[in-house]
Order: sequence, then C-alpha cells, then structure tokens
Amino acid sequence: MNAMTAENLRSAFGGESQAHMRYRIWADKAEKDGFKNVANLFRAVSYAEEVHATNHFRALKDEAGDFSVTSGAGFGLSTTSENLEAARNGELHEIEQMYPAFMAVAEKQEEKAAINSMKFAIEAEKTHAELYKKAKEAVDADKDYETEKIYVCPVCGYTVEGEAPDKCPICLVKAERFVEFK
Repeated sequence: MNAMTAENLRSAFGGESQAHMRYRIWADKAEKDGFKNVANLFRAVSYAEEVHATNHFRALKDEAGDFSVTSGAGFGLSTTSENLEAARNGELHEIEQMYPAFMAVAEKQEEKAAINSMKFAIEAEKTHAELYKKAKEAVDADKDYETEKIYVCPVCGYTVEGEAPDKCPICLVKAERFVEFK
C-alpha cells in the first residue's frame, strides 16, 4: 500500500477507535442524565465506529510494525446536549473534510481496499450526523430521543432507527445481519 494512503488509514483507524470509546462514555452520561434512548443511540453509533475502525484495520492487512497514529478527537464529558453536538460535529468533520481528502489520495493511488473502507464510513457517518441532530433537538426540548430500536449494519456501519431495511443501502447486506440496539 502506498505510504500516504496507509498513513491516512491509520489516522482514520485512530479517529474511529477514539469515537467508539468516546460514544460509549457519553452513553453512560446520557443514561445517568435520564436519556435512555440517547444512551442507546450513542451505543449503537459506537458499534458503527468500531465497524469502521475494523474495516480500516483490515484494509491495512499488509502493514505491520509500530506506527505513530495521529488523529483528531474531542475530549471531555459535558452535558448530554453538548456531547451530542460534539458527536455531530465530529461526524460532519469526517463527512466534509477528513474522508474526502483521504479518499482523493486513495483514488489517486488506486488503493481499492482503502477506497471501499472509506466509502462505507463516509456514507454511514451521514446517517450518524442526522441521528445526532434529531437526538439533540429532543434533549434541548427536555425530552428523550423518541425511538425504540436502532439497527446497525455490521459490514459498513450504516445506522437506522425503527426497523432494519431489507438490504443495507450502502453495502447491500441483508436485514437479518443487522445488529439491534434497544
């Protein structure tokens, strides 16, 4: 794999790994604040971020050794509303800046595994940003997020509330493979 694409994938892996853990921590905070469904959303998206990190790691299959991994990440424990805003801003950063730049390099270097991994991530991140926006609107109205179930595709991280689609709109995985969070 070309050095720059490998470095970008390692950075994306680091960022997704940190988001995975940060969302788990923020889920616990939301639960303590009385927002059970927001906590469930954070846990579901945390799982999706783990899927993205795993996909990036697998795309780096020929890379071995010790590497410094540079990735941007928000830190801190704030109110549930502020945590939702920070989560949404992180997703928007990936959608608008990080993944488009990383994908441009991977496409120029014809790194198909990296391109596929990043395409899955960027499309799933769009759903995450929208779900976080809706959840923040509910919390800001002093209500819990109104959804009983959230489903996550275990292949690409696509996340949907309500019911799983017959097939994932991103990677075409069948509904029965989706992971349910309730």
